[in-house]
Amino acid sequence: MNVHVSALLSRDGAPARILREWQAARFELLVSEQLLAELSRTLDYPKLRGRIAADDAVAYVEMLRRTATLCNDQAPDPRYRSEDPADDYLIGLAAAERALLVSGDAHVLALEDRLVPVYAPRAFLDLLAT
Repeated sequence: MNVHVSALLSRDGAPARILREWQAARFELLVSEQLLAELSRTLDYPKLRGRIAADDAVAYVEMLRRTATLCNDQAPDPRYRSEDPADDYLIGLAAAERALLVSGDAHVLALEDRLVPVYAPRAFLDLLAT
């Protein structure tokens, strides 16, 4: 989720490049209703409102809903737990869909040595380049 926020805040960073790669059909982007709801709530935080217009935030979430692959929310998988329980739904989604997870969140990145493949944005771009 933080990759989406970062992409909206900086059009030149690795997260924005990842979204351009997705739009170029270089990989399939998976989302769920829970992810979209969390993204909507996050984009509504006052500290982000000054940098991302409300209309742009709503349009972005709706674009994801229309064009990304919408998956069913998953119960957290007890084999994959983050130090931050709020991240467990993302890990469960990645595990259920056999997808890799791209995040800048330190709690999620700490799981990179476990069974769910986890990549930092820059590392994911490097993976796409190979």
